[in-house]
Amino acid sequence: MAVPIVLTQCGSPPRVPVAAPSAPVATTSAAPAQPVHPVTAAELGASWHPGCPVGPEQLRRVEVDYEGFDGQPHRGELIVHRDLADEVIAVFGKLRRLHFPIAKMQPAQRYPGAADELSMEDDNTSAFNCRGIPGSQRWSQHAYGRAIDVNPLLNPSVHQDGRIEPSTSGRYLDRHRDDPGLLHDGDAGVLAFTDRGWTWGGHWHNPKDYQHFELPSR
Repeated sequence: MAVPIVLTQCGSPPRVPVAAPSAPVATTSAAPAQPVHPVTAAELGASWHPGCPVGPEQLRRVEVDYEGFDGQPHRGELIVHRDLADEVIAVFGKLRRLHFPIAKMQPAQRYPGAADELSMEDDNTSAFNCRGIPGSQRWSQHAYGRAIDVNPLLNPSVHQDGRIEPSTSGRYLDRHRDDPGLLHDGDAGVLAFTDRGWTWGGHWHNPKDYQHFELPSR
């Protein structure tokens, strides 16, 4: 009697319909890094010392994106009062959208002794530095982290006695120049600050401080 033979298939198992892939789900790991960081006395280096009007716990290191003179995006850092962190991010976001060029942006402590003159000669945009107002017994708003100097080589500070800071900025005393990065009254770069309540040193009568913006506490 013939015995039925059952053949088994050695190939792949029957194909099962696969559902269409769903849209990717965003994960928290894709979120942008937080641009605001606490700072310590060690990180502030020579820009801070005991006796300054604010302590390190009142300051923040803010990462800021800006457009360089090469037309490319760069990321810099500003040390500011913690109350101004979001404000600074908003102002420099506006400057970037305006394509306002910035030469460099790093904290003052990157220079030997946190020397303001060295930072300015390097055309470095910076904020906190625990120092007084030249020729007075009062603290500068920089000592509170409430002032920012923008492209200081191109936008010098002119004192009542005619002294300029930085000392290498003499050719930029001619404010009729229209070099990129210069600040003039009514410019969009100035308005990015003053429209938000900041004071610009270029509006002062004497001295003139074309690099300087400040927003004191109210």
